[in-house]
Amino acid sequence: MRTRQPLDTHPARDDRALRQVLEDASMGRWEGPRDLLTSTGPDWDRRIFRLQVLAEAGARLRFADTWAEAEPRSPHALALLANVQALRAMIAGRDPGRALMEDAWATCRTTLDVWPQDVAPLVVMLALLRTHAPNRNTLGRVWEEIKQRDPWNREAHHEVATYLLPRCHGAQGEAAWWAEEQASIAPRGLPIAVLPLVVLAEAHRSRQEQDRHAYGLTIHPWVECPQIGQVLERWWRYRAPSPHACFADDANYLAHALSFANRHSKALEVFDAIGPYATHVPWSYCGQHHELFLRHRAWAYSPPRHRRH
Repeated sequence: MRTRQPLDTHPARDDRALRQVLEDASMGRWEGPRDLLTSTGPDWDRRIFRLQVLAEAGARLRFADTWAEAEPRSPHALALLANVQALRAMIAGRDPGRALMEDAWATCRTTLDVWPQDVAPLVVMLALLRTHAPNRNTLGRVWEEIKQRDPWNREAHHEVATYLLPRCHGAQGEAAWWAEEQASIAPRGLPIAVLPLVVLAEAHRSRQEQDRHAYGLTIHPWVECPQIGQVLERWWRYRAPSPHACFADDANYLAHALSFANRHSKALEVFDAIGPYATHVPWSYCGQHHELFLRHRAWAYSPPRHRRH
């Protein structure tokens, strides 16, 4: 029974090849990452996910640095190093991480020189702009480069949406408008449709941080939320049979919204597709994330007559 399925918190999730490579990388071996990223090829969605997960390990280890030193013209080694350098810069903070940010930016440019079609270093650039150098003209230029290569890239859309949030360099209305626009023009079946739920969850988190007393957990924006139906119609109903790399993230946003809208019967199929891969966000914006996920998953699978009200 799926409700008893234990949660799996491994960062690679259902990417079994990536799990094995992470074990190799944790012991300082870069040959596994090289073979994996080479075999991934121009599958930008899977490539970016694998680079980001590898970078989480590489930020505190040296395998990415060692690989780039051994193969300085490898687009895969350079792309991983750019991700690692950017993550280190973000961890260091805006001022202390400035030099690291410049190194990461330079590595991104070198990566593009070696493999001009690669979308991954451009996504890293968006993250660097959000964290260290909020220049909208540069943001626009990087965005246009991405649109030319992969116009519906999920990670790039999420980076821009995050940039436009009030906690970064925009305003709530601006972020919401941009997310709604992108969701409305994206072809059906793409996870871009989930962007409005991301912005909505961020607005909830922001309001709670501002006033935890006046804006408690019992007040939330998901009841009678039109964005939920739009996500079901534009993404969920027409999604590809093979899940995209960050499927768990997007499906968790949808399951969370359906659950807090008291649409547990509809959430059942979403929880079923998620399996054991509960994500920290957005559940943590409403309490203990694992506890909430398990509770609402149980409600989705329990017959209504047995469920407490």
